[in-house]
Amino acid sequence: MTDEPLYAQFGFTDAEWGLLVGLPQSVLTAASVATHDSARKTRQETAAGLDEISDARGSASPLVTAVASAVLAATGDPDLGEELPAIEPADPVGYGEDVVTRAAEAAALLAAKASPADAETYKHWLVEIADSVVGAASTGGLLGLGGDQITDSERNFRDKLAKVLTD
Repeated sequence: MTDEPLYAQFGFTDAEWGLLVGLPQSVLTAASVATHDSARKTRQETAAGLDEISDARGSASPLVTAVASAVLAATGDPDLGEELPAIEPADPVGYGEDVVTRAAEAAALLAAKASPADAETYKHWLVEIADSVVGAASTGGLLGLGGDQITDSERNFRDKLAKVLTD
């Protein structure tokens, strides 16, 4: 047993670990607020994102497993009936741009400090979170019928995120 913090065992500083642990929830929020939806649809999107985060605790990547566990320890574990606090940024577009910028920083950090397998798994996981959120509830339509499964603004956020994580 060591007194060394978990992030140090992976070779990260506290600030770097904060970036990696903060991004999954930020991606969930940015994907959800990319298009304004009803409270019910927002709950569906949040639940889908939380499922992706929760499921990642079983990842083959030790880094992703540790990050997912840290996210849920900080925000609440849906498996225990805990709910993620609602985050409603005043400027959803600006928030999404900030998340994409932080994702690019994380990609560079992972390239420098993580194993290639851990880096790729983490980046892929962030895109999976965004995909799950934007696909969780349709927007528009009438009485829950019709509408767009993924809106242009949701697709735009997801595509920008995917691009910075694959460059």
